Amino acid sequence: MDFAFLSETFTALLAGLPLTLNLALTSTVIGLIGAMALALSRQSGVALLAYTAKAYVFVFRGTPLLIQIFLIYYGLGQFRPTLQEWGLWGVLRSSYWCAIIALAMNTAAYGSEIIRGGIAAVPHGAIEAAQACGMGPVLRLRRIVFPLALRIALPAYGNELILMVKATSLASVITLMEITGLASKLISQTYRSVEVFACAGLIYLVLNFLLTRMVHALEWKLSTERRRTA
Repeated sequence: MDFAFLSETFTALLAGLPLTLNLALTSTVIGLIGAMALALSRQSGVALLAYTAKAYVFVFRGTPLLIQIFLIYYGLGQFRPTLQEWGLWGVLRSSYWCAIIALAMNTAAYGSEIIRGGIAAVPHGAIEAAQACGMGPVLRLRRIVFPLALRIALPAYGNELILMVKATSLASVITLMEITGLASKLISQTYRSVEVFACAGLIYLVLNFLLTRMVHALEWKLSTERRRTA
């Protein structure tokens, strides 16, 4: 085994780590906001909002993320004159922003279902207690429903975060030089795909291991019952 080559490859691929983290973090934050809006729309009781959110989730969960990236990056280019009139071309011609938009819209669809499940699992007694204390709908949502729902949904949302980190590798197909993009470039130069992809996989593995530990630590901090029984 050529350890010198592995070491050089590992170091070279680490150069793509900041972009991978940037894509994962930015799209997750935007996607989380979208997921909350979609989940609230589904729970609002307003038919138009509920069906619109349901259709959005159906489309984005039912189509591959790669197709969504291609549609946004290549497909929207066909409407360049219109996008220029609307002042959107400056953003949509950038492969970085196209990747962020596609990843955020995709994770919003999956995340909304996780958060919706968390909201549905909030004990009704807690909501009734908040109503008895005189809390209005917005205050109740902010102080009772969302904190409890996020705590319940956190384990499932942790899986979504891991999937998002791995999904950033698809950004390489639209020329972004994150970890997988750099790996493809190195393979085209060296023709040593096994070693290069093994190093790339190791970086993703370490990254997701750290992310898993962070989610578990957050779960532990938010779970007062588990800390009492420990």
